[in-house]
Amino acid sequence: MARAKVVLTDSGGIQEETTALQVPCLTIRKNTERPSTVELGTNQLVGDDLDAVEGMIDRIVRGDWRKGVVPPLWDGQAAPRVVDGIQTFLDVRQS
Repeated sequence: MARAKVVLTDSGGIQEETTALQVPCLTIRKNTERPSTVELGTNQLVGDDLDAVEGMIDRIVRGDWRKGVVPPLWDGQAAPRVVDGIQTFLDVRQS
C-alpha cells in the first residue's frame, strides 16, 4: 500500500492506513466512522458514484490531489501515552 498511487476501499482500517502513509484513498461508501481521514487525511468518500472514480483516479495520477496530513496523535506513540496515563492514575490512587 505504501507504494500505491491510489487505493480504493470500503474498509475503515484501510482509510486509516492510507492516511498514515499519505497515499490517496477513494472510499466507496457514503459515510465513515473515521472522519479524520477525510477531514485531515488523504481519504475521499465517493459513495456509490463509481462513474466519478475514474476521473478522480486521473486527477490523483496527475498529482492533482490534496496531500493531507497525519492527524494529531497518530505518531505511533499510543502505548507510551497509555502507560503514562495508567501510571498517573495509580499514583493518584496511592496518594
